[in-house]
Amino acid sequence: MDGKHVVIEPPDNNGSLFFNYKKTFSIALMALVDADYRFIAIDVGAYGENSDGGIFANYAFGKAIYDGRLNIPPAKLLSGTNEPVPHVIVGDEAFPLKKYIMRPYPGYQLEDDEVKRIFN
Repeated sequence: MDGKHVVIEPPDNNGSLFFNYKKTFSIALMALVDADYRFIAIDVGAYGENSDGGIFANYAFGKAIYDGRLNIPPAKLLSGTNEPVPHVIVGDEAFPLKKYIMRPYPGYQLEDDEVKRIFN
């Protein structure tokens, strides 16, 4: 899961809503792909001023995950195991750590922790 900014020519008198951290005008696209790189969810049109985390929390894409409307499969046993493992969506540090969202450890937690560095 990730977000991308699509550069646009801003509408008259609305430029600040579309001005992003890269100092360009954009709309934001949030997308989710499956293990075979197929798009399974796309949310386009958020103002460029929004961050990935902000778009996720406040727009249809994130709300669908929080409300359980993306039909994430239940946990399953992996071969050779006895404990069910949940299906997760992988995102970067912009996204919250949630039941169905896996993200890397923040950089400041990696200095003295080899296990976390390997995980990332």
